[in-house]
Amino acid sequence: MPETGFVLDGALEAVGLPLGDWPLCRVFLFDDARYPWLMLVPRRADRREIIELSSEDQAQLFSEISRAMTALQGVAKPDKLNLGALGNVTPQLHIHIVGRYVSDEAWPGPVWGQGTRKPYPPHMVGILMDKLARALGFEA
Repeated sequence: MPETGFVLDGALEAVGLPLGDWPLCRVFLFDDARYPWLMLVPRRADRREIIELSSEDQAQLFSEISRAMTALQGVAKPDKLNLGALGNVTPQLHIHIVGRYVSDEAWPGPVWGQGTRKPYPPHMVGILMDKLARALGFEA
């Protein structure tokens, strides 16, 4: 359930395609066709760090991260899953789960700061969002 005062940062909203809400996090497909990429945003106001969440919320967050990683692995079949909560550019607490392939343009380095984001073409994004929504347990 969202906490009173939770507002999604506009920078996250601009790059996130909403898939649905879990008990703690709003789940997004990060709009970059170069990588299969989910973003989880805990619906808590004014949180920048995982340690600022209650112990109950921390446990829920790690459960939701695991669920998201399992879904992304099943849909995208990446060679490796990367997990990060950087917040250097957008301080609102959010977690990235990025599917990586040995053939991707940034491999083996990090995806951040590599090349230019490529939004999904309209004919692709709906199909991928439907597959992810089903794998994540959301209505497709």
